[in-house]
Amino acid sequence: MTSLAQVEGLVFIAGDEGISLDNLKALTEFQKPALIAMLDELARKYKTDDDCSFELLQNAEVYRLATKANLNPVIKQYFEEPLSTNLTQASLEVLAIIAYRQPVTRIEVDEIRGVQSSSIIQKLQLRNLIEDIGRKNKPGRPIIYGTSNYFLNYFGLKSLTELPQLTDQDNLIDNTEMTGDLFLAAFNKQNNTIQTDTKKE
Repeated sequence: MTSLAQVEGLVFIAGDEGISLDNLKALTEFQKPALIAMLDELARKYKTDDDCSFELLQNAEVYRLATKANLNPVIKQYFEEPLSTNLTQASLEVLAIIAYRQPVTRIEVDEIRGVQSSSIIQKLQLRNLIEDIGRKNKPGRPIIYGTSNYFLNYFGLKSLTELPQLTDQDNLIDNTEMTGDLFLAAFNKQNNTIQTDTKKE
């Protein structure tokens, strides 16, 4: 993997919050002048390649990737597709992780899933299932997310204490080996129980 690929990957995974030069330096051990040169090269590459949908945005010493402005009509359609459709497996997985780990940042969700979750989090916010509940007191002040009151209504819950049990609660916070599949399975079980009870009625 090239140095440029490493920098590009880190900027991508940082998502909407972006990543600072200091963080890039700490993660790659590259010096700032070299990092700036690579970031400039990425910016030029995105700008001159009409087949590339990205552009590199810079605010002070924080860098993030965004889609080019001419893609706005297509991106808008994606986020405005009917919200009455069922949640996808990926959306349900992210929602479940937020429900059990809240308050939680997007980066923490990404670490559990192993993939980027920015667009899914935005769609869950549009559906009012999750909400921004503040910022974490750490470098970059990342947004922290939690479930909404509508989330409870959507799953037929009176409170978060009615969430299906996953494992020993003492291990829930500290167990870093938990995967999104475990959360997803618990929610699927909850949904099946709700649907079965409804049919009985």
